[in-house]
Amino acid sequence: MRYKKYTIKTKTDAEDIVCAALNEAGISSLEIEDGTPFSEEELKEIFVDEVPVKDIPEGLAYVSFYLEDDEKEKKLLAAALGALEDLRTYCDIGDGTVTSSETEDADWIDKWKEFFRPFYIDLESGKKMGIIPSWEEDTVLPEADMCIHIDPGTAFGTGAHETTKLCIRELSRYVKKGSRVLDLGTGSGILSMAAFMFGASFVRATEVDKNAEPVVKENFEKNSLADTDFEMFLGDVLSDGTLRERLGSGYDIVVANILPPVLIPLCPLLKEFVREDGVVIFSGILTEKKESVRAALKEAGFNVTVEKEEKEWSALVSVSGGGH
Repeated sequence: MRYKKYTIKTKTDAEDIVCAALNEAGISSLEIEDGTPFSEEELKEIFVDEVPVKDIPEGLAYVSFYLEDDEKEKKLLAAALGALEDLRTYCDIGDGTVTSSETEDADWIDKWKEFFRPFYIDLESGKKMGIIPSWEEDTVLPEADMCIHIDPGTAFGTGAHETTKLCIRELSRYVKKGSRVLDLGTGSGILSMAAFMFGASFVRATEVDKNAEPVVKENFEKNSLADTDFEMFLGDVLSDGTLRERLGSGYDIVVANILPPVLIPLCPLLKEFVREDGVVIFSGILTEKKESVRAALKEAGFNVTVEKEEKEWSALVSVSGGGH
C-alpha cells in the first residue's frame, strides 16, 4: 500500500504539544525524531536497551505522520494542518513547516513497539502500577501492586506520557469503592481501566475517534475487564447535546486528559455531569497554559484545590465540587 509521510519541523520543547494537537485532529500514527539524548532516569523507566542516535541539532525536532495516499485522507490532512494553525495562535512551535514524501513501506505501523517497554507508575498511596505492552504476555513486574496490559493502537496512549501519569495518580487518590467515573476522551481506555482497578463500579467514556473503539474493547478484554459496567460513546461532548443526555449526571469523578482548547469550553458543561461534592481531574495542560484553564474552571464554579506538575505538564483538580 502506498502512504504519504508528512513531517513537521518544530522544536523539542514543542513536540509534545504538536503531537497532542495532531492526535486531537484524528491522526493515529506519529513518529518523533530529535537529537535529545535519553536521561539515565528515562532509560531505566522505559527499559530501553538500545537507542538509535539521530544527527539532529539540539533543540530541533521532527514530528511525522503517515496517511494513505487516497481521497479519503484529504479531510484528515486538512484537519491536521488546521490544528497546527490553531496551535500557532497560543504556542511557539518553531519553524512549523510541513514537508511530504511517498513511501510503500508500512513497517512504521509497528516500529514504535520496539521502544514501548514495561514501566512503573508511582501512585499517591506509595503503591506501584505496572504498565505492560499486551504483546509481552509473559512479562512480570515484581514491584507492581497492579498491572495494566495495553496495546495503545499506535497513538491512543500508552500511559508513559506525563499527563496520563498525572491522571492515573489522581484517580488512585480519589476513586473509592463504588465510584462512578466519566472519562472524557478515553483514547486507549487506560484511564477507564485504571479507575476500575482502583475500585470504580461504573465508568462511562467518550471519544471522537471511531478507531479507538476496537482498541478499547480489546484492551478491556486483555485486562479481564470485559464484564465491568463500562460503556463507550463516540462523539463530541462539546457540540452534541444528545450525547451529553445519554451520558447522564451524578458522576463522582470526571477526568479529562485533553488540550486546553477543549478543556476550557468543557468547563461550563461540567455541572451537567459531576455531582455537587464530586471531583474534576483535568490534565493535558502545558504549565504555561494552566492559568487560563484555572480561570475557566473558576468561572464555571470549580475552584482548583489540588495542582500537580510533571516536567512541563500540569494537572488541575477540583475537589468537593470546587465549592459550587
